[in-house]
Amino acid sequence: MRHLLACALLLPSFVFAAGTAPPKAVVCQACHGEGGAKGMMAGYPMLKGQDEQYLINAMNAYKSGGRTGGMAAVMGGQAMGLSDAEIKALAAYYSGQ
Repeated sequence: MRHLLACALLLPSFVFAAGTAPPKAVVCQACHGEGGAKGMMAGYPMLKGQDEQYLINAMNAYKSGGRTGGMAAVMGGQAMGLSDAEIKALAAYYSGQ
């Protein structure tokens, strides 16, 4: 049973890393472009190919209010609506692009 639970917890990373965007990626796409390939405005970072752990850390920092400046208020609001599993799935998806 423990092994099944461990596999279930890891599943989002494997499913979305293969190229299928997680449902919440549509919100990211509005500013970061399809697949995170190109920010819609100067200064919006490209998410495509970023390090997975960096993306997780960044989103958690936005969520906790630890990141300030720039678009931190917008990103904080977006991150607040994400579960840990959704953050991991998004990070796996964008790092795998």
